Amino acid sequence: MIGALLRILAWFVILATFLSACAPTNRLDEATVDQPIRTSSAPPAARDDVPAPLRPTSPTPTPVPTPPPAPQAFALNLYQEGDFVPQYTFEWCVAASIQMMHNLIDDTGAGTWTDRVQQGELWEMARARSFNSFNGANPLGWAEVLNEVGMGPYAVVSVADYEEALQTAARAIADTDRPVGLVMWRGRHVWVMSGFESRGDPDEFPEFPVTGIRVQDPLYPYGDDQWGPSPAPDALLTPEQLATQFVVREPRRWSSDIPAGYMLVLPIAKA
Repeated sequence: MIGALLRILAWFVILATFLSACAPTNRLDEATVDQPIRTSSAPPAARDDVPAPLRPTSPTPTPVPTPPPAPQAFALNLYQEGDFVPQYTFEWCVAASIQMMHNLIDDTGAGTWTDRVQQGELWEMARARSFNSFNGANPLGWAEVLNEVGMGPYAVVSVADYEEALQTAARAIADTDRPVGLVMWRGRHVWVMSGFESRGDPDEFPEFPVTGIRVQDPLYPYGDDQWGPSPAPDALLTPEQLATQFVVREPRRWSSDIPAGYMLVLPIAKA
């Protein structure tokens, strides 16, 4: 009997062991699979250790300089019909030029100077204020009379370079609205420069080529066998044409402390 009971008990132990082996068990990984996955629409938090993306940069454009204005054709002429006065003798060129310069400055035409008697008086005034002038009137006397009769201030200047002399004369006309005296034929004759043409306004361009010169020769229409014909009143000469008669003053013509050069009786701007 005892042996039979032991066999029955052993059988129950085996059965219990088998049943426990077949029973399902909960595992951590299986439970995790069954749970829903949580999601969020919020953007990921920024990280300090991640560099910001580099933005492409455009090169700074180099500013294009504005080109300076190109000089344009410029002209100025003081002459009006009736301003020209001939010299009534072959000696009175300075006096006739003084009369013309008055007419060019006084643009009203009300007090035009053309009288022969007056021209003789002006010549005597200029001659009395000149010196070592072969008993005639020289540029110094010319300038003195212009100043005394109220057309000044004028001064006698000498310029060594021809083109610079033309620029000096043109700039003086533009600055003062008064004509310039030209000492011609190495000091033997005088003309009046009443205007000019140039490339560029002298007020805007320090260096402006003079392309034309307006002149009044009181000896017109006679001219000179050596120096050539007299240009008509208000003639426009090229620099090359003027240069045939407007030349460097001869130093021996009359003595002064003014150096030899192209001589001008030049209007000076009033203070």
